[in-house]
Amino acid sequence: MTTPTIAVLGTGRIGKMHAELIARQVPGLDLDAVYDVFTEGAQAVADELGCRRAESIEEVMASDVDAVAICSSTDTHVDLVVAAAEAGKAIFLEKPVSLNLEEVDRAVAAVKSTGVPIQIGFNRRFDAAHAAVKQAVADGSVGDVHMVRITSRDPAPPPIEYINVSGGIFCDMTIHDFDMARFVTGSEVVEVYARGAVRVDPAIGEAGDVDTAVVMMTHENGAITTIDNSRQAVYGYDQRVEVFGSGGMAVSENPREHTTEIHTADGTRQQNIPYFFLERYIPSYLAEWSGFLDGLASGTMPVTIEDGRAPLVIGLAAWKSVREDRPVKISEIG
Repeated sequence: MTTPTIAVLGTGRIGKMHAELIARQVPGLDLDAVYDVFTEGAQAVADELGCRRAESIEEVMASDVDAVAICSSTDTHVDLVVAAAEAGKAIFLEKPVSLNLEEVDRAVAAVKSTGVPIQIGFNRRFDAAHAAVKQAVADGSVGDVHMVRITSRDPAPPPIEYINVSGGIFCDMTIHDFDMARFVTGSEVVEVYARGAVRVDPAIGEAGDVDTAVVMMTHENGAITTIDNSRQAVYGYDQRVEVFGSGGMAVSENPREHTTEIHTADGTRQQNIPYFFLERYIPSYLAEWSGFLDGLASGTMPVTIEDGRAPLVIGLAAWKSVREDRPVKISEIG
């Protein structure tokens, strides 16, 4: 089989990371080109990785690349999905698909009408620890799922400029946790009740967002998921998932920088947990790309466009819940 070629659209922090992984660590995939409206940054990435810098989106879509990785700003995602689908390119799309549900549905329609393969970038599904929790549910080890607890806390809040365009905590940060809840339970969410507060930075509240949140969700199968979020965990990047069921419990804990423990008369010291998301999740990003390659070969992608739509609906329901101070049925959103 010929090695598939790919162009990365967007060379900001996430796009650059994906381009570097493809060029240096993902066997079986060839980085052909990068593109960004900021030409200097794109050229620097192209020079560093030894690929070409495309002059335009039209050039990429008219080229013979097999796939595109869409890692640009969220407001550009749907137009790029439509263009790639019409050009017959396989698509890797970073989350979220869009912050607007009608726009998401436009992307869904384009993908379905053309039949191009697409994978949504929910990389946490590919984390070995989280995936093992999912497997414990799937193989019956924990029995019937009763409760899920998800903790997701960032070490520091993003810049206010980012907050202003992010769609808020539920559509930006918690969207990963909404996906994880669906992933580990294997059951859709039917109701959401969310509470939010500003406990970290008043400027976040002034921007219309919250930085501290708790969400309770009910699934179709009757299980209950609780999620707690904070934009500032001073001790590091805190990511934990627990499933409790009739047969037991499965938990993914935070990894340590390494496993050394120091025991003295003053007590025991362990290493810190990762501080930055790239320190924690590079292995899952690599596994995500392996999943993409497997999907190209099999015709079935592991994270579908519908998997991209569902967490946005939950996020919109969470915002409605906070603003109206009540539980919100998923059916109210669409």
